[in-house]
Amino acid sequence: MGVPSALCLAWALALGCAHPLIPPKPEAAGGGTPHGAEPPSNDTALAELCEDEGGFDAATLTENGTMVFFRGLEVWESAPGGGELRSRPLATSWPELGGPVDAALRLHHREPPQEHPQEPQETPQEQQSLFLFQGDQVWAYAGGRLRPGFPRRIEDEFPGVPGGVDAAVECHREECGGEMVLFFKGDTVFAFDVALRVAKPRSWPGLGPCGAALRWLGRFFCLRGPRFWRFRPPAGELPPGYPRDIRDFFIPCPGRGHGHGNASWGAAGDRCSAEPFQALLSDDSGQVHAFRGNVSFRLDSWRDGLHPWPLAQVWPGLEGEVGAAFAWDGRVYLIQGSQVSAFLPERGPRRVLGYPRALQDELGVASADAAFTCPGSAELYVIAGDRVRRVDLRETPRRAGEPLLLPHNGVDAAMCTRDGVILFHGASYHQYPSVGQLLGARRPAPPRSIAARFLHCPQ
Repeated sequence: MGVPSALCLAWALALGCAHPLIPPKPEAAGGGTPHGAEPPSNDTALAELCEDEGGFDAATLTENGTMVFFRGLEVWESAPGGGELRSRPLATSWPELGGPVDAALRLHHREPPQEHPQEPQETPQEQQSLFLFQGDQVWAYAGGRLRPGFPRRIEDEFPGVPGGVDAAVECHREECGGEMVLFFKGDTVFAFDVALRVAKPRSWPGLGPCGAALRWLGRFFCLRGPRFWRFRPPAGELPPGYPRDIRDFFIPCPGRGHGHGNASWGAAGDRCSAEPFQALLSDDSGQVHAFRGNVSFRLDSWRDGLHPWPLAQVWPGLEGEVGAAFAWDGRVYLIQGSQVSAFLPERGPRRVLGYPRALQDELGVASADAAFTCPGSAELYVIAGDRVRRVDLRETPRRAGEPLLLPHNGVDAAMCTRDGVILFHGASYHQYPSVGQLLGARRPAPPRSIAARFLHCPQ
């Protein structure tokens, strides 16, 4: 197994995502364990990490969506606000292990569809387990505590999987055809069927061995030494453009890739700061994207963490701030000043050929402070100042309707979901059950906290 580590994974490559908004329990913060004190920041250790040519021993997401990397007797993870990396001794959180980890795995049970996916209904700890592998044994934790009956032999918990695995990662029905766990040992991949409790060996010669494996927002990564590959189950296909250097994406190293951009994030990269968002959108698949400064957040992904990522890495080719955003007909539209770009979100956002285009030509408006479409509707509402104009996206050419008065004298962003229309201003949001009730309101709806509702920040 290998060695660097750290967290704040900004994967400039392919993104994807989804999952309902459910806040983590307070005791799960910082890795999902009840053990130990707040891990200290260590600039010297991070600098040494950035000079290292080794690799990770293991990597996974914890029960509360924190990304964790294991290296010898140390663990690296992101700070609560994102961006900064902190290290702590392995024994601080998992004293039962007594030695380095070979592989790590977060395994969660799938939840039934929720009527209101943005409203917290149950805690992730009740649905998930964290498995840590060492030699021929495995430890399982739930809610940060060792589960009864563990440690166990790996072959007893995962029949057909040998001891001494190099890496492990969960793979869901839409990705692997069933609920699976992929175990890596040398050049062999053991696909373990969670329901049938059987493992089948596979060969993915193009991928090779993995020192650590990670699933993040529906994308799969194999880490080996200082490099990583993205792969696609169930056949292990490799998209072009790999390998890439871990230190440009997984580690916030000064002057390099993701870390270089991170240095200029400031309060914009701290999800719990009072900095306003310039744009939000809920797309056709239920993904919620938020834009602030030069970073982008995914707000529907509690299982994978609410981390900030450099704007250009998430939305290739995009430069500068996003002022408004909306989704329609399988595309995401991002407005910047007098221009608009369209992206196809499938298999990682990619810009549609022919964009950016002039906002006036595309939508029939000259500017936009905010914009939104509601689920299943082709009607776009564009807000500028205290007025909103309706645009029928099915028309060619598109024309904006007469401006209608809003009960707000300017907003930062807007979004429409099955729960209604949500307008954002400063650190607060205002919610209306429908467009009609928004337009008929004489005064703003009561303000509520953006940080508490959408970012799961402590009160």
